[in-house]
Amino acid sequence: MKKLLISTALATLMSTSAFAAKIGVSIVNFDNNFQTLLIHGMQDHAKEKGAGIQVEDAQNDVAKQLDQVKNFIASGVDAIIVTLVDTNASKTISEEAAKAGIPLVFVNLEPSEMKNLPDKQVYVGSNEVESGTLEAFEVCKLLRAKGKSSGATAYIVMGSLVHQAALQRTKDVEQVFATDMCNFIKVTDKQSSEWARDNAQNLMTNWLTAGPAPDAVIANNDESAIGAILSLKANGVDMKKVVVSGIDATQDGLQSMKAGDLAVTVFQNAKGQGGGGVDAALALAKGEKVDRVVYVPFELVTPANMADYLSKN
Repeated sequence: MKKLLISTALATLMSTSAFAAKIGVSIVNFDNNFQTLLIHGMQDHAKEKGAGIQVEDAQNDVAKQLDQVKNFIASGVDAIIVTLVDTNASKTISEEAAKAGIPLVFVNLEPSEMKNLPDKQVYVGSNEVESGTLEAFEVCKLLRAKGKSSGATAYIVMGSLVHQAALQRTKDVEQVFATDMCNFIKVTDKQSSEWARDNAQNLMTNWLTAGPAPDAVIANNDESAIGAILSLKANGVDMKKVVVSGIDATQDGLQSMKAGDLAVTVFQNAKGQGGGGVDAALALAKGEKVDRVVYVPFELVTPANMADYLSKN
């Protein structure tokens, strides 16, 4: 009888430990460098936690992303994680998950309805007010150090206009440039690169064709900053005379900084956001309470502290 009880207990323990939550993940676009980092962060953390994870590429297609969410629901996942193709599409995705009673975690790109998310739905990312603000103040500081305080020109390379991050980062920069300390910087133009290196390169080439090189290029992400740098160098612009900044502190961005081309970036913790998203999804799947908004801080990166970030993203 004692052996039977022990065997039963072991069987119960084994079946409990063998259970693993299933998480469905819809990523805005696999081709995006930072989104790829997020995927790795989620996959690594899910593996550590013994959870199953299925990642799908929405390919910048709102309809495809919604279909992926519906397919996750139909397959009976325990939780869903989404990085949004379009911030404004969050309401529909939120409604689908709520109707099915499946926990939903928005990661990295804020939903438009963040303040009114239903139960079992949260956002894990970073406070975008920090990102553009840190970037812009450092650019202002560097331009002053170059003796440009009597007047400087700048271009802003925006990310996707349907992403809250791009809009907020650009707003942050403009607000910093409106302060007494930095209002000597005039933004000549701002346009979207859709977060892409090639688009930013073409955009910068068009600007250089239309007029002189700017004193600064402020990009919403590192990929766009690198694209601008490639164009500036191809057009014979002395990189010592232009301050180029980005956001994310990706490996490519840090290598560009190491080469002396990228002056400023802001570390966005892909591992922290991805892992935090998985933790939130697992907690919600277990019925545990999670803060509606979980922020992972941004951090300023310059050549002075660059070495501290070389292995972080």
